[in-house]
Amino acid sequence: MKTNNKGQEGQHKEHQGHQKDEHHDHHAHMVEDFRKRFWVSLIVTVPILTLSPMIQEFLGVRDLLRFRGDNLLLFALSTFIYFYGGYPFLKGLADEIKKRLPGMMTLVGVAITAAYVYSSATVFGLEGEAFFWELATLVTIMLLGHWIEMKSVMGASEALKELAKLMPSTAHKLMEDGSIKEVPVEKIKGGDKIVIKPGEKIPSDGVITEGSSSVDESMLTGESVPVNKKAGQEVIGGGINGEGSITVEVTKTGKDTYLSQVMDLVYQAQASKSRTQALADRAAFWLTVVALGGGVLTFISWFVIAGFAISFAMERMVTVMVMACPHALGLAVPLVAAVSTAISAKKGLLIRNRTSFEQARKIQAVIFDKTGTLTRGQFGVTDTIVFKDDYSPEEILNYAAAVESRSEHPIARGITSAVNEVGRVEEFQAIKGKGVRGMVKGKEITVASPGYLKELELHKRDEKIDELASQGKTVVYVIIDNQLAGALALADIIREESRQAIIRLREVGIKAVMLTGDNQKVADYVSQELDLDDYFAEVLPHEKAEKVKEIQSRGLTTAMVGDGVNDAPALAQADVGIAIGAGTDVAVATADIVLVQNNPLDVTAILGLSRATFRKMVQNLGWATGYNLVAIPIAAGVLYGYGIVLIPAVGAMLMSLSTVIVAVNSRFLRVN
Repeated sequence: MKTNNKGQEGQHKEHQGHQKDEHHDHHAHMVEDFRKRFWVSLIVTVPILTLSPMIQEFLGVRDLLRFRGDNLLLFALSTFIYFYGGYPFLKGLADEIKKRLPGMMTLVGVAITAAYVYSSATVFGLEGEAFFWELATLVTIMLLGHWIEMKSVMGASEALKELAKLMPSTAHKLMEDGSIKEVPVEKIKGGDKIVIKPGEKIPSDGVITEGSSSVDESMLTGESVPVNKKAGQEVIGGGINGEGSITVEVTKTGKDTYLSQVMDLVYQAQASKSRTQALADRAAFWLTVVALGGGVLTFISWFVIAGFAISFAMERMVTVMVMACPHALGLAVPLVAAVSTAISAKKGLLIRNRTSFEQARKIQAVIFDKTGTLTRGQFGVTDTIVFKDDYSPEEILNYAAAVESRSEHPIARGITSAVNEVGRVEEFQAIKGKGVRGMVKGKEITVASPGYLKELELHKRDEKIDELASQGKTVVYVIIDNQLAGALALADIIREESRQAIIRLREVGIKAVMLTGDNQKVADYVSQELDLDDYFAEVLPHEKAEKVKEIQSRGLTTAMVGDGVNDAPALAQADVGIAIGAGTDVAVATADIVLVQNNPLDVTAILGLSRATFRKMVQNLGWATGYNLVAIPIAAGVLYGYGIVLIPAVGAMLMSLSTVIVAVNSRFLRVN
């Protein structure tokens, strides 16, 4: 029975994997399709504009460009544009009608059909003037708008590819005869033993059977300091082995590994993220109702009620349809998006998901990962304590740094990075698991752990040390010539920009929350230092997305800021995912926005840009829809009694003017 369940579970995961691949491939194909149709349509639009009588008259070159059969050539080129370039919109029209949800596709489909049918009729005898140029430009511009829009949502699925890159492609398998053979990771099975050399990535989840080392799992678990591992302890695939060589017995492979489970969490969160309908789609829905209803009503009013000729009534109806063409509406959002993307790039903010970026204006709570986001993600000296007045804090630090310069331990790197120039050390000796010793400037210097201090019977009780320990900091002692001279406290250093970011968020009424895999003491210390509204400590990676859901359940629109693999599901779950640029490719690929400069303060810049972008979009949509609501009655002929009648070509020109206004207004987007 268990075997059957596992088989079903494996089939489900495999099916889910196929779904991910198929979704990504389908979306990529659609983007490529819009791109191709746009460029082909743009090329064909040039001769259509050249052959259009109205354009020729406007440029004063009609006599020069007329030739026998030019109308038929114009008709043929426009027929190609209508069916090839207009295909996505005609198909979209059919789909929206089937679903009884008319929107942008319906409006575009009706507009290009009205323009094509009417213009074709004028070629073959109907009184009136063709405006194929209007059909061609509408199709081309709408293809461009949709191409821009679809490219903006392509990035999300790339996260899954980046996750897979974390795993090495090969592993060193320990054979029964004691030899080591390099094999592809996919051929590793549960129970196999593999050797991981210093600096290598761990290829699969397992248990150490031989050796000891420090393992950097920060990108997977959020633990800021490399963890010392020895025989009997578990390691996670994707972690980076430190200074020692270890032998690991594989316990999980393929879909069962921790990293694969994180991938599933990312996929599920992305798939379940709410997709609010765009403002442009809502505007298009109502404009469609008005345009279709107004067009039909116009025809009935002039032909059936007023008794005018069918050609006159038809011309009025088509003019209404043409003036309702959503050139401006179709570009209102993509143009502002393109401008805001360019502005954001100059400010070091890369927008990967436009819809989520627009949601940033509604953010009520920002959830920060600790390690590498609020902090530098680097172990560093935060405090220097002096026990003997013979030495200054600088001397204590310099002596310790000189000795630690010969060690590869994370604590050693933190101490040496705290000084500008490292002194020379002689007779260096590593005391395994206890500290280091060496001669510096004729003095014997020992940097020791608290446990080794007790062995040397030099233990000293100090309130300051107790306070530092209560903050979750690591304390090491400096012994000079067998006398306890001082101590150093180390921790993941808080970014100064983090303090400023929290202050600014508080000023605009946004809550700041922290998630971390670190222990309660460390989390409490960082929370107090930054004056956070709330924090969650000892949060396992798979729990981070749940914590985001918990905050969302309070009715708060959330942004998640992180940099590691362990943050990926939470980034995907949040309303807006923001990645620190120097973090993993996985976090960057999962996020909606990337902070290139690794500055938490840029979160506040995102809010300002999002609000400014939304205001500009509303202005454009207001003009695009407002213009139509005023122009449509005029196109319908309400001013006929005053001698004002618009032909379709004039309606098309006025509609184009609306597009120009929207384009110019988009360029005036400014962010303080």
